[in-house]
Amino acid sequence: MALFRRFTNLFRRSRLDRDIDAELQSHIDLFIEDKTRQGMPHAVAKREALLRFGNPTSTRERVAAADTTLSLENFVRDLRYALRQLRRSPGFALTAILTLALGIGACVCIFSFADAALIKPLPYQDPARLVAVFESMSLGPQFHISYLDYLDWKKQNQVFSSLDIYDGSNLTLTTASGLQTATGATVSDGFFRTLGVTPALGRDFTPGEDLPGAPHNVILSYAAWQNRFGSRTSALGQSITLNGIAYTVIGVLPRAFHFVPTEPADFWITLHTDNPCGKERGCHNYSGIARLKNGVSLLTAAAQMRAIADHLAQQYPVADASRSATVLPLSDLIIGKLRPILMTLLAGALLLLLIASMNVASLLLVRAESRKREIAVRGAMGASLLRLLQQLISEGFVLAFSSVLIGLASAQIAIQLLLRLIPDGILATMPYLRGLGLNLHVLAFAGALASLSTLLFCLIPAARLSLSSAGAGLRNALASGGRGFSGTLWRRFGSHLIAIELAMAVVLLVAAGLLGKSFYRMLHAPIGLNPDHVASLRIGLSSARYPKAENIHALELQLSEKASALPGIESVGLTARLPVGISSGSTTFHVIGRPEHDDHVEVLNREVDPGYFPTIGAQIVRGRGFTRHDDAAAPLVLLINQAMAKEFFPNQDPIGKRIAFDPNTNTPSIEIVGIVENIKEGPLDTAARPALYSPLAQSDDDRFYVVVRSALPEQEILPLLGAAAHSIDPSLTLSEPTSMSQRIHDSPAASLHRSSAWIVGGFAGIALLLGAVGLYGVISYSVGQRTREIGVRLALGAQREAVYRLILREAGWLTAIGIVLGLVCSLLTAISMRSLLFDVQAWDTSILASVAVVLAATALLASFLPARRAARVDPMQALRSE
Repeated sequence: MALFRRFTNLFRRSRLDRDIDAELQSHIDLFIEDKTRQGMPHAVAKREALLRFGNPTSTRERVAAADTTLSLENFVRDLRYALRQLRRSPGFALTAILTLALGIGACVCIFSFADAALIKPLPYQDPARLVAVFESMSLGPQFHISYLDYLDWKKQNQVFSSLDIYDGSNLTLTTASGLQTATGATVSDGFFRTLGVTPALGRDFTPGEDLPGAPHNVILSYAAWQNRFGSRTSALGQSITLNGIAYTVIGVLPRAFHFVPTEPADFWITLHTDNPCGKERGCHNYSGIARLKNGVSLLTAAAQMRAIADHLAQQYPVADASRSATVLPLSDLIIGKLRPILMTLLAGALLLLLIASMNVASLLLVRAESRKREIAVRGAMGASLLRLLQQLISEGFVLAFSSVLIGLASAQIAIQLLLRLIPDGILATMPYLRGLGLNLHVLAFAGALASLSTLLFCLIPAARLSLSSAGAGLRNALASGGRGFSGTLWRRFGSHLIAIELAMAVVLLVAAGLLGKSFYRMLHAPIGLNPDHVASLRIGLSSARYPKAENIHALELQLSEKASALPGIESVGLTARLPVGISSGSTTFHVIGRPEHDDHVEVLNREVDPGYFPTIGAQIVRGRGFTRHDDAAAPLVLLINQAMAKEFFPNQDPIGKRIAFDPNTNTPSIEIVGIVENIKEGPLDTAARPALYSPLAQSDDDRFYVVVRSALPEQEILPLLGAAAHSIDPSLTLSEPTSMSQRIHDSPAASLHRSSAWIVGGFAGIALLLGAVGLYGVISYSVGQRTREIGVRLALGAQREAVYRLILREAGWLTAIGIVLGLVCSLLTAISMRSLLFDVQAWDTSILASVAVVLAATALLASFLPARRAARVDPMQALRSE
């Protein structure tokens, strides 16, 4: 405290001046009193005092300078002494610094991701008032809204100050070199005003620009403006062609803007309701975003929107039956499943830091015990307790400062490594991770950890020194060198630390085991297809070159024939959507012959050609598959999956049954001709949902995937496949070339589960190592403290096996307590992370038992070496050393 007070005197000069004046005046008064007592007149004594002590201002400056210089000099001297002490114990210094740096680096690394995703505000005005709006149905709570429903919602609600819709779009951009695939979004005219975003250049869409007959305008993302227009302001007013339509550039969005549900979107255009889908209430293809009115809560908004949706379902039973509404914070939509994973990883990192801190605390206590004689000698030679504390604090400062610097450097490296683990396609949909690194929030967090580290390094030795200096502590330390009661006290305290440390290691090991097993189960769960040697390529068509469905189907046949002729190709299939993706693309249906209200629900809808199921390795379990005869001129047929058969046709044979998508119109019914096994159409970590499959030749999609199974490696066949497509029509746009195995590997569910399993597994491995090292340290110190006792036992005839049992028993109790406590905490932790587990119970006994065995074996190995050293103690040597 004295060092701190002296240092602060530099910034509190007025108080220092008052203290110096008071001290100087007391000396003058004593001098005058002494001279007066000797008979000198008071006036003469006063004059002599002023001459002796000099000018008060000059004296004040000299004393202040001496005090400041002395403080700085002592601080520098203490730092040099701390460096010398640590240089004499390099093993201790390196172990303590690296152990704590490891924990700090892990925490800072994971916190940087949590800060970017969970803490950093969204780049919108008052983002807390923004909500996402969806329709809900039996398939889930977040499904698309039809344009006509949107108009009714917008008109009838009283909880939103604004409500708009959007949809991500894959566009075809016409360039000088030909057609290119581009990403974009279709929005209503007030979309950016709802977000509270103003273009950095140009203007926003104006009211009415999303109506039929409105001009076709486009707003560019900042990246598109840079990459395609060289950041030139002359880009405003230029014309670009998207999907064969000329659009005028009217604005550029800010650099920091992003909207995760449509990322990466380069071109933002308004919807135009003159398309057929905009006139059908049953065509659901938009998502909603709204801004809550002031004073309106999320619960109130959700209740009113459900009431409006229920009213529309009664008013339009064909299009909106069984549909309701979902309102959730926009941040929940953007973060999705990332929040629980990040919280789990951050909790794991904090546990690792706590384990590292306990290890360092044990090291500091051992070091404090070993230095008791040194400190006692210095105290006996006149060093004050305050002076000793200052030197210990300087050592703690050096250790903490070094740990934080190394931790920050390792965190920056770890951040870049983790970013590389995220597939590029998924990283593009996480714009909030742009520029991830050591920003102000992360540095503030690191500063808090640095403060705690400094306290850890300083207070433990200081507290130990205070105990040793009390009463006869110095005499005992000089006499015994640290053995006796203080050693026993530390051994007990250190044992408690290690038991807690082992318990936390168990928690991390169980979490890693559950996540790893969950990831394994997810990858090996039945997905209804064989992904090996399967590759796919997306084909985009120009509506100007292929205006009719028959033109599209003719191209599909040409592509199938051309791809089948490529070397190594075993089979070719076409599909409008690939499996293992998002669970979008649904349709309502009604089983002919049943009451309409019984089963007017929605299921996933996919369009495929006859070669698709054989190509991906999906099995037709009953009935037949599609043939080339199932074209636009043939009767409508479809296949359903096993989940749909089980849910809608229990104890019945669905083959031959007929369904209708819109029973109140004159559209013909469709016959079910086969049942296909459940294909994982949605994310890997969700159960198979009811789905139906229609012939691609009976639809008019202008974008589809060519899927091939080849004897050649996928990366070799993809260029050949692209060349074959362009040989038919050079204007075709090609995108998303990938293998099915890579698609599964890079899917969001697989990436998140894999990353969390690896990271927590790494934390668990480090925690296991630190726990073993900590246990080794405690048992080693115990053996050192009990050397005389062990020597006496051996001298009195004890067998060395008994010494083994004595030491291993102590380690066994510590390990058992740590394992039991850890298993209890693990169950509570596992229950809280159930949402992250796939096909794994939180109380998985195989994981719990395996962790207990691994930790017990590791603890046995860590304690065997000290036990062996104890059993080899020479009794005479041990007694002589006393």
